[in-house]
Amino acid sequence: MIEFSALLITTVFAAFIHTLVGVDHYVPFVALSRANDWAVRKTLLVVFICGLGHVLSSILLGLIGIALASELTQLTGIEDIRGEIATYFLIAFGLVYTTYGIRRSVKNQTHRHTLPDGSTIMHAHSESGEEHEHIAKKGKKSTNLFWGLFILFVLGPCEPLIPLMIHPEATRTTPALVAITATFAVCTIATMLLMTFLGLKGVRLLKLNKLERHMHTMAGSAVLLCGIALLVLEILLPSA
Repeated sequence: MIEFSALLITTVFAAFIHTLVGVDHYVPFVALSRANDWAVRKTLLVVFICGLGHVLSSILLGLIGIALASELTQLTGIEDIRGEIATYFLIAFGLVYTTYGIRRSVKNQTHRHTLPDGSTIMHAHSESGEEHEHIAKKGKKSTNLFWGLFILFVLGPCEPLIPLMIHPEATRTTPALVAITATFAVCTIATMLLMTFLGLKGVRLLKLNKLERHMHTMAGSAVLLCGIALLVLEILLPSA
């Protein structure tokens, strides 16, 4: 019992630190939410769904490994491959969105008004000043962003989870395994929600009105930098 309690505490700590240190777990949500004027509730819902996919994909891999009696090195090798794919996907996602943001910044000078029903009206002015149009941004336009984020997090591995799942104390009984996986999942998703919420509150305190037309470029750059940071860490850590 003492050994299992220690493993449970380790699981809480590992999930929290893994998510806190991994800025890719919350920075993209904060950046894209600010650029697209997502409500806090909508943003947190997206975070929850992506976090659930993020954790469940690793749990599924761990369960398959346990069922097949796979060794830890085999499972972590698969997780490493998933991590590389997710990193390059994040970089590509950030690069594409940054390009979109730059094009939008150059073509249009925009300012926005949020209506009582939550929709947003964008005033778009061409460089010549001759064009002035109102664009009602609806929820459907964020569908591609949601699926991009969801795929990213399903691909992204929870590195500390597999070793915890195949620990002898976790595999001793089914309730023990359920407790470990559920604890990791709850702590990971809760930390993602907390850090995203704090990030949204912090961004809203910043005076960014003058940078409004560049918000998409800034959001894409933030996502791109997260991907580059992960790639650099993947290159450096194995040699450490």
